[in-house]
Amino acid sequence: MTRIIAGEFGGRRIAVPPKGTRPTTDRVREAVFSRLDHADVLRDARVIDVFAGSGALAFEALSRGAAEAVLVEAASQAARVAQGNARELGVAGRAIVVREKARPYLERSEAVWDLAFLDPPYDIAREDLATVLAALAPRLSDDATVVLEWSSRAGDAPWPDAIGAVASKAYGETTVHYGEVVAPGSVDA
Repeated sequence: MTRIIAGEFGGRRIAVPPKGTRPTTDRVREAVFSRLDHADVLRDARVIDVFAGSGALAFEALSRGAAEAVLVEAASQAARVAQGNARELGVAGRAIVVREKARPYLERSEAVWDLAFLDPPYDIAREDLATVLAALAPRLSDDATVVLEWSSRAGDAPWPDAIGAVASKAYGETTVHYGEVVAPGSVDA
């Protein structure tokens, strides 16, 4: 079990899959959401949580004022846990769980998101993560924020040209990378 830190569901516990995921620690989640709250990107945001696992990041965003969330998770057991968490929190109408691999879902989706969380398995190949980020980029609103949680050993985030690096912060084995949509025409040739 893990808990929602603050907001409407603050203190409520959610289930985590028994294996195959690496839930974001409370410490890292609190730091991420403190930054997002300060930047005022959560209120009424349309959120996507890629590699969602239990959905803790999406549910924390909903708890703090996001309008809706799509949770993309390929592992059937984890997707079932996320669906159960949505029901338990009473947000099944605002949290859609999609059991599919990230890249194919992003490539066929027509939705647009204001906030994207990506917490891929640490052993994902850099090239595979880069293709997921490239598929995500056209689905982001003009002022979208992207939060990537990845192994500290992996180096810099493989941002596509459409997403610019803003900041990163290491928390032991985990580094959180923040990116924002780059305005068209502002990318150096």
